[in-house]
Amino acid sequence: MYIQVRCEVCGRKIYGKPYRVIIEGAELLVCSECAKLGKLVPESKTKKPMLTKRRLPLKTVKKSAPQTPVETTLELVEDYNVRIREAREKLGITHEDLGKKINEKTSVLKKIETGKMVPDNKLALKLEHALKIKLLTPASTEKIEIINLPKPSNQKLTIGDLIEQKRKETKKNNEGNNSSKA
Repeated sequence: MYIQVRCEVCGRKIYGKPYRVIIEGAELLVCSECAKLGKLVPESKTKKPMLTKRRLPLKTVKKSAPQTPVETTLELVEDYNVRIREAREKLGITHEDLGKKINEKTSVLKKIETGKMVPDNKLALKLEHALKIKLLTPASTEKIEIINLPKPSNQKLTIGDLIEQKRKETKKNNEGNNSSKA
């Protein structure tokens, strides 16, 4: 008598004896149909039937990395690369010296100065303190317009719906512009 097992490939219930096969390097218990997909593993007399224990989920413990308090409402100024380069040159510091001072790679500092890389708030704060300049400003708040689309509650919004809504808005704007010209 066999325990009711499901095929590890297709998921169907296996009636009778399951086949142990190797498919793509993995040893699996499969039904007779899926057994054709792999190489049969010969049963050895020393192997016992595999009993699986129900595994208890592991408790995950989140370790929060120590972070310096950085306001998320701050944003980087647009000419950050020019300000950093000018301040570094004014102080007469090389990339290497600045890198050692703030514990950052010189290649990162060079990329930031050329504008190829944008520093995160943490690095921007380090640069502000080391170079005695202002790089972070309070973020400007923008109004976000919420579009109400008539849609049944059981259906999800699709990209096509958004495109259709945008076309309708564009059409309304064009009609409004044409009527004001007349």
